[in-house]
Amino acid sequence: MIKTALLFFITALAEIIGCFLPWLWLKKGASVWLLLPAALSLALFVWLLTLHPAASGRVYAAYGGVYVLTALLWLRVVEGIKLSAWDWTGALIAFSGMLIIVAGWGKA
Repeated sequence: MIKTALLFFITALAEIIGCFLPWLWLKKGASVWLLLPAALSLALFVWLLTLHPAASGRVYAAYGGVYVLTALLWLRVVEGIKLSAWDWTGALIAFSGMLIIVAGWGKA
């Protein structure tokens, strides 16, 4: 389960970076050259998706739980925005959902 969670986190980071860099260009006036690493990051994201056990709704639902936590951690660490107790609670619930879904793989 740890290997799966780590792969989900790396996948989420690739997706977030691939979307954050164009946002910087469009909204913050950053260099258009950020689109190149953004495209590479999104290509990495797509490739990482192929490493997951299966392209199924169950895998993507589990990934969503990790994405929520990763996005909030990004908000805190990269953007410097303090998270509320509501943010942390939601992230914990979403991550717990991933753990429950992954624990049930192969049992359904």
